[in-house]
Amino acid sequence: MVYAGGGYCFALARFGDHQGAEILTAYLNRYLPRTDLHYDQPVALGALLHIDSRLGTAHAAPFTAPGGLYQGWVDAVTHERERASYAPDQEQSAMDRLCDFADGWSTPDRGHRPPRTEWPNLPERPVAP
Repeated sequence: MVYAGGGYCFALARFGDHQGAEILTAYLNRYLPRTDLHYDQPVALGALLHIDSRLGTAHAAPFTAPGGLYQGWVDAVTHERERASYAPDQEQSAMDRLCDFADGWSTPDRGHRPPRTEWPNLPERPVAP
């Protein structure tokens, strides 16, 4: 299932609960040390930061601390080191925009809202070789 991880991260961000934060934390703890694997680590961090901002928690703090696992992973991905979209705040912003867009179509708590007329402006992702 290529690219399914991004969809899972988005779904967990939309649920926005502690259980989703635990799943994303476990994923990041497992895959950030694996600098040879370039999966959905940035998207997972963005989803976790999104949940933290909604719940007022700090699950992502250990990953985003100076010298933390996320920075180590980004530094190891040499061809992506200078990519601004891998900055934690950019990853959260991208997930926030996706969730806001989805909220424009429907929100579980508030029923259906009129659809938005614009697509969110999201950073481009490199295509894996």
